[in-house]
Amino acid sequence: MAPGSCIALVGNPNVGKSVLFYHLTGRYANVSNYPGTTVEITRGAARGWPEITIVDTPGIVSFPPRTEDEQVTARVLLGQPVRAIVQVGDAKNLRRTLLLTLQLAEMGLPMVLALNMMDEAETRGMEVDVKALSRRFGLPVIPTVAIRGEGVPELVKAAGKAQSAGIKLTYPDELEQFLAGCESVVPPAPVSPRALLLLWLGGDEAADRWLIDHLDPVAYSSLMDDRTRILRMSAKSLSSVIQEVRLAYIDQVVESILVRRFSAVSNASQRFAWLTTHPVWGLAILAMVLFGMYQFVGVFGAGTLVGWLEEGLFGQVLNPWIVQTVERLVPWQAAVDFLVGKYGIWTMGFTYAAALLLPIVFTFFITFGILEDSGYLPRLSILSNRIFQTLGLNGKAVLPMVLGLGCVTMATLTTRILENKRDRLLVTLLLALAIPCSAQLGVVMGMLAGISLGATLIWGGVMAAILFTVGWLAARLMPGERTPLLVELPPLRWPVPSNVLLKTLVRLEWYVKEAVPLFFLGTMILFTLDKLNVLPWIIKASEPLVVSWLGLPPETSAAFLIGFLRRDFAATGLFAMQTAGALTPLQVVVAIVTITLFIPCIASVFMIAKERGIKPALAMTVLIFPVAFLTGGLLQKLLVWVGWGS
Repeated sequence: MAPGSCIALVGNPNVGKSVLFYHLTGRYANVSNYPGTTVEITRGAARGWPEITIVDTPGIVSFPPRTEDEQVTARVLLGQPVRAIVQVGDAKNLRRTLLLTLQLAEMGLPMVLALNMMDEAETRGMEVDVKALSRRFGLPVIPTVAIRGEGVPELVKAAGKAQSAGIKLTYPDELEQFLAGCESVVPPAPVSPRALLLLWLGGDEAADRWLIDHLDPVAYSSLMDDRTRILRMSAKSLSSVIQEVRLAYIDQVVESILVRRFSAVSNASQRFAWLTTHPVWGLAILAMVLFGMYQFVGVFGAGTLVGWLEEGLFGQVLNPWIVQTVERLVPWQAAVDFLVGKYGIWTMGFTYAAALLLPIVFTFFITFGILEDSGYLPRLSILSNRIFQTLGLNGKAVLPMVLGLGCVTMATLTTRILENKRDRLLVTLLLALAIPCSAQLGVVMGMLAGISLGATLIWGGVMAAILFTVGWLAARLMPGERTPLLVELPPLRWPVPSNVLLKTLVRLEWYVKEAVPLFFLGTMILFTLDKLNVLPWIIKASEPLVVSWLGLPPETSAAFLIGFLRRDFAATGLFAMQTAGALTPLQVVVAIVTITLFIPCIASVFMIAKERGIKPALAMTVLIFPVAFLTGGLLQKLLVWVGWGS
């Protein structure tokens, strides 16, 4: 293989590209934005070929690309020194897979088709004649099961010997005449001139930009005139004409290579999959899923595990020994306070991060990985579509929302899957306002689990009311219309424990690298403010708001102050106060409602500014702050009036 070249993993969304990327490189990470965009792509050195870079491109349904993510995939193929394409396809959805295969094959680049999820296709009673498929397209076809690593060695060998596919479709006469007459005009390109022209005729922006950059204005103007002439001769759009020819060929191929046997999927499994999207039973199943999360994350993670670590290991063993050691060895009292004092790096920063948050985040990431790998998350799109219609959105908005329960910063990135700017801005606002991240949600669940189910219902009811009230108002103030929901449901499957564990460890690595340093920074800020006597002044100045309006102890001002840095750090401070008996049940509910609605962490604010712009980020910040404290104060007055928690 040529030095400096890359192998591009290309495929539809959710077909296992990232899992194959891991097998081919041995890692998930090395993520960066594609130049000129906010879209992240993953790169890694290929195992055994250190000079070859594997690029995991964003999922693409077909060409021409429609979203910013899909456009990046087109730009990679047109602008990178691609040595070969490894298309990752879903064996269960042959028509959709092979449509993309055909478009990639026409580009003339060396390629291999990894027909993934063969086990699920067999479960559905489908048998694919792989050799016949290989002959029809003139390229290697390797059956794989990525989650188990099956077929990966064969795929690596095939990628090393990849050649251009031996296929050429015949289009209507007027289109063929245009292609034949213009191929010689197009300069040498990463893809074949014929494929480049087909992309351009179909409306591909990356192809259009490439032609503008590489043709002189006269030649480009001549191409435009010829395209206009063809459009006048046809009653259909050029993209429709091209697509009809391709789909007809795909239908012929599928009929010749697909053998349907008995269905190995049990009727019970099919019925349960259907029930998950039922308007009544689907909600019941969702309630059971949420209750399971509550028990595992809130009761076991935030209760049992935190008790073992925070009260047992740290409270009785590590912290007493470290405090005694530091006091004995360090002669300066200021240094002792900095390390093991009330706002010490160890006693607050490390203890909060490791003993309070780590077990909560760990159990949440396990739960999220199970839901992700089981295929349940996309079903939430259908189940919640009717609900999101009231917000002027479609059910696809639930995916960033659910991902926001992992990390609001990353979920802000995933709003790019939404079709228009209006939807992306609206969902970003709701994420910043009322969706707690995994670390914060875990702490909240732990605090609520220590009170009662009624406290949980109050918190959840307030969050839902704020979410839908603000969303309903914002949807009517923002111009634009709701787009219809189009989503493909993967089959329900048993999660692979090793895959869930691997994802959990990767996410924990991110947590340690990204979140823990901010905990130390927050602790140092509190320590500095305390030593300069600024913190007592802030607590005193905030008493009218925190004490009189929210009905909370003055000490909670420190938690709200550090909430500007990270909401989960603030929630952990409240958790510590609850554990010490400094908060009543009523105060706990009011405090966590306020902190959940609080301004998101500083990383999320920066991400919002990067994705949506500085002005929208500032506007959201100005809106969220008063909403949080207004809601908290009104809730406190209501709970006192009805006598709850007294």
